[in-house]
Amino acid sequence: MNSSLKAVEISKGVYWVGAVDWSMRNFHGYETSRGTTYNAYLILDEKITLIDTVKAPFKDELLMRIASVVNPAKIDVIVSSHVEPDHSSALPFIKEYARNAEVITSQPNGVKGLTVRYGNLHYKPVKAGDSISIGERTLEFVPTPMLHWPDSMVTYCPEDKILFSNDAFGQHLAASMRFDDENDLNTILFEAKKYYANILMPFGKQALSALVTLGGHDIKMIATGHGVIWRQNIETIMDCYSEWASGDVQERAVIVFDSMWGSTQILAQTITEAFAKRGIPAAYYDIKTTPLSDIVTDIFTSKYLAVGSPTINNQMMPTIAAFLCYLKGLRPQNHKALAFGSYGWGGQSVGLVEEELKAAGMEIMLDKIRIANVPTAAQLEDITKHIAELELN
Repeated sequence: MNSSLKAVEISKGVYWVGAVDWSMRNFHGYETSRGTTYNAYLILDEKITLIDTVKAPFKDELLMRIASVVNPAKIDVIVSSHVEPDHSSALPFIKEYARNAEVITSQPNGVKGLTVRYGNLHYKPVKAGDSISIGERTLEFVPTPMLHWPDSMVTYCPEDKILFSNDAFGQHLAASMRFDDENDLNTILFEAKKYYANILMPFGKQALSALVTLGGHDIKMIATGHGVIWRQNIETIMDCYSEWASGDVQERAVIVFDSMWGSTQILAQTITEAFAKRGIPAAYYDIKTTPLSDIVTDIFTSKYLAVGSPTINNQMMPTIAAFLCYLKGLRPQNHKALAFGSYGWGGQSVGLVEEELKAAGMEIMLDKIRIANVPTAAQLEDITKHIAELELN
């Protein structure tokens, strides 16, 4: 094992003991171009407490960081905030060392989920309003169900004013420095938005509820489950979450397409330019060259969406079908959309795209644009005119 792996003290007696995954590039469906971290925290008090573990392949890294501060066998309490394996799958391994540690998790879903995965590890269920004393510190437990699993909860330490937030406020971002003010803020905020858009978007109501609940706490540090720890820009990320959870969108268009022989691409370019002529910024995405997760991050706060596909075997392109399936699962709010595409003879793809946009909860703002073969100059002018005349409010 690597003896150079050390804990990082983030507050007096509180240590980051997690793992950095520099190489991770996909997280259950979305591309993570900057890797991630699996954050765990060790609190030295009368009862030595570990908050969360890490993804199992990184269990030795967790153990080494803990051992750099204290003998792992001395851990008295383990708080498991979330059953998902990136936070919990090293739990049985750590329990082999901390044999007498009590595992605190949410009631009933945390207990149920951990038991199914790992068997009986001596769980202590907690519910809203429960707290424990670990000596000089108190740990208060706040359930945050469906943010983003039914078992999810956060932990607040009033003495240190630290919120151990698990998936909330996190980012998939590998970094050598642990805090927000030690890294580029624009990068962190982009990755936080990307994380919210691709994981938490369907749970806006739950996020708003959690923000209301946490609003009564004096928070000086947010110790996240992924990415960097917030200590300097807490108000900024809280404001971002309030905005994102509200479903507010901006006067901005996103155009997504695939093309076989260039005709649908010409339509995409025309639609992009037509929005720009109206003074509405527009982003142009060839789905072959941009990851779905990056496109969704842009769609998340953009009011207008245009999706294009040619027809192949009476269907839309598989790339567009996958994109729409992914988007539908995220249930974006307050968007207006249109479908477009070229075809050789059947032309079924555009209607299929439009139906999927409706199924994703989007309002159709313009009847489908279907162009046979190569679009003419007159047809492109008509598209520009139709978008110029759209009632967009």
